Amino acid sequence: MADQGSIPLRDFGKTGAKVSALGMGGHHLGEAKDEKTAVEIIHRAIDGGINFFDCCWEYNRGQSEDWLGKGLKGRRDKIFLMTKVCTHGRDAGLAMLMLEQSLRRLQTDHLDLWQIHGVSFPNDPELFIRQNGAAEALRKAKQDGKVRFVGFTGHKDPDIHLGMLETGFPFDSVQMPLNPFDANFHSFEQKVLPVLNKKGIAAIGMKPIGGHGEPVEKGVFTAQELLSYAMSLPVATTLTGMSEISTLEQNLKVAQGFSALSEGEMAKLRERAKPYAADGHFELYKTSLKFDNPEARLAHDFPLDMQQIEVKQMVKATENSGKPFPSVSSNQ
Repeated sequence: MADQGSIPLRDFGKTGAKVSALGMGGHHLGEAKDEKTAVEIIHRAIDGGINFFDCCWEYNRGQSEDWLGKGLKGRRDKIFLMTKVCTHGRDAGLAMLMLEQSLRRLQTDHLDLWQIHGVSFPNDPELFIRQNGAAEALRKAKQDGKVRFVGFTGHKDPDIHLGMLETGFPFDSVQMPLNPFDANFHSFEQKVLPVLNKKGIAAIGMKPIGGHGEPVEKGVFTAQELLSYAMSLPVATTLTGMSEISTLEQNLKVAQGFSALSEGEMAKLRERAKPYAADGHFELYKTSLKFDNPEARLAHDFPLDMQQIEVKQMVKATENSGKPFPSVSSNQ
């Protein structure tokens, strides 16, 4: 058990790096009420023992990266910084452009981890590994010293994750949703996590509370129960979103001095989740468009859900500007 007041550090796979067992998700950070609040959350998180910070090129049309960069100014050497690239099957050149944009927003000359964002379609592994695909960008960025480690993320289907691993690319990390519901339904915990542990690839858990906290709002679980479950799995870190100081403080209470649940306690939580898990209604990121990335759907020539918040942000970004729709052409 860690000393009270500190968050345990864990091995980041076989890289030699150490990361905090709790990490900050970048999407919710960009939804804080204002920049000042976001910076305060970042500073308090670092002071509270969080050293893993997640972000993504497309989160909140760049606002998440921008605010994270401002919050990390003068503290970059204290943290493990990750962001994601959003080619969604497009070319290596586009990935490198996105990397430069991310580095500028984050006010840094390198990332600790750069990941492919949101593999969601069965042909994503093929598009990734093809000639002039994003795999080439990951290799080049690592060779050039702009990123230390590389990986991929996704929340749609564990079989797509296995397909990415089967490409043979030397990933340092893989990110996926892990919670008691997942354990019972199209499970990343059952299908992907054991493969990562066997290969020594760092496992990163996300969506411990279901993405937007519906299981807590419905009274099925407490946030503390769900976060404790996810952090007790054999993962390097568990990411969760925090757009308010109060949410951060709640999560720090779980993470500081954290001890993993017993297997019996874990089994009870999985059993409690089972009646709600069969149709995935607490994991809509697996079964619906609700969490699909607009850039991914555009790149694969699929229609958008016009009610999705990210799509609304894209449309709003064009209001009264005279600029074209701010997506990157799928022909690049």
